[in-house]
Amino acid sequence: MKIILLQRVEHLGQMGDVVTVKPGYARNFLLPTKKAMRATTQNVTFFDKQKAQLEATNLKLRSEAESVAKTMENVQIVVIRQASEVGHLYGSVRSQDVSEALTADGYTINRSQVQIISPIKTLGIHSVRVILHPEVTILVSVIVAQSEEEASVRRQAAAETETTAV
Repeated sequence: MKIILLQRVEHLGQMGDVVTVKPGYARNFLLPTKKAMRATTQNVTFFDKQKAQLEATNLKLRSEAESVAKTMENVQIVVIRQASEVGHLYGSVRSQDVSEALTADGYTINRSQVQIISPIKTLGIHSVRVILHPEVTILVSVIVAQSEEEASVRRQAAAETETTAV
């Protein structure tokens, strides 16, 4: 199925690209989320007329996301979980937990914007990817601990390793 991308889609293309994808991917993800539209002749002419406006809107949203990314630079959030004696969590830390912790710190982040790189099932410091805009992503440190005291110790240890690395 041929579609026109209305915004950048990772591993697929940039805004305005006409790409061929499987029908299910287009029907179930790209079209409902307004990331693309079908590449009919009528839609292609409509997109060509609206392209300048869409690019201006995209540029504005990207600049806002970049300013938020600067404020979120080096953000560390703490998630308190119960764990076994060897440090394995009873469950795991989900994207919902990360988004709630970021919202508690004053950032408006949805669960769908949080991308956990590898499952968080142990105590420690983990990196999580936050997608602020299709073209702007940042890494956030998630400190998983059993208590606030343990979290502060892990935070201090992380700060010491950063200063010795620089």
